[in-house]
Amino acid sequence: MDHAGEAHRTDLMTITRYVLNEQSKHPESRGDFTILLNHIVLGCKFVCSAVSKAGLAKLIGLAGDTNVQGEEQKKLDVLSNEVFIKALVSSGRTCILVSEEDEEATFVQPPLRGKYSVVFDPLDGSSNIDCGVSIGTIFGIYMIKDAHEPTIEDVLQPGKNMLAAGYCMYGSSCTLVLSTGSGVNGFTLDPSLGEFILTHPDIKIPQKGKIYSVNEGNAKNWDGPTAKYVENCKFPIDGSPAKSLRYIGSMVADVHRTLLYGGIFLYPADKKSPNGKLRVLYEVFPMSFLMEQAGGQAFTGKQRALDLIPTQIHERSPVFLGSYDDVEEIKALYAAEENTE
Repeated sequence: MDHAGEAHRTDLMTITRYVLNEQSKHPESRGDFTILLNHIVLGCKFVCSAVSKAGLAKLIGLAGDTNVQGEEQKKLDVLSNEVFIKALVSSGRTCILVSEEDEEATFVQPPLRGKYSVVFDPLDGSSNIDCGVSIGTIFGIYMIKDAHEPTIEDVLQPGKNMLAAGYCMYGSSCTLVLSTGSGVNGFTLDPSLGEFILTHPDIKIPQKGKIYSVNEGNAKNWDGPTAKYVENCKFPIDGSPAKSLRYIGSMVADVHRTLLYGGIFLYPADKKSPNGKLRVLYEVFPMSFLMEQAGGQAFTGKQRALDLIPTQIHERSPVFLGSYDDVEEIKALYAAEENTE
């Protein structure tokens, strides 16, 4: 047995160590944020375990109900939602929770109430569960500024006010990507230790990428700038190589690949969904936050995504996010269309 090698494994940068190191940079911190993140990490580990055993545990299949979006709920969706609600409430650090699966926000009872609100999609891409495609959890964290009775307005804030955001992807490995407002770091779960280990420190998205990611099945309903941009990806007018199309249909997986390899992820508005399909609070905002922290951009077709001010907890929006130069191109096409109107 390689004792030296085994001993070295105790010197790894775990997510707990990383968060505690970040906490030490803020002497006024009381550890509340660290405790909250630990509960989110625990929820991710639990869901990862459930996802990996889903077929054996008969968790695959429909739970026989539909969620607030009108989508049929998978059994794993329901379980994941319960796991995160319970983990977040029991942390004693949250006051409002907004989940994709629940029509109304959850207001935490006063004895367990804290100063953070968490918005999350407990299991994104769940239509892909049955075929083994990567799925994930997306979350964003806000701080409630004043010690007042929390109201729904406390979570209807622009994404730029987020304190932290991240996602956990359940695929060939379990990867948690997190930003607390000073860069983006990726951690991979070591099943033998039950710990997330820092494997992707300080993720920076390439300035320009070679991949575009969009559901081309909606092409006939796209607006002019989106159609023109995708046309330019396939048939570049400047003689550069064409971009490759990669589309998984699971936002966490598509954004993860975009973050690491560069390029652009597009989910535009179209004639069928004039307001787009992705939910602002717990899909668009966290992913846009991570993209900007990694040096990329996120755009709605009208404005910077993180400047949006939502009016409802399940509001939707188009989004274009990814490498800085690639998003600049789509912004230029929208600006040109606006000038011709």
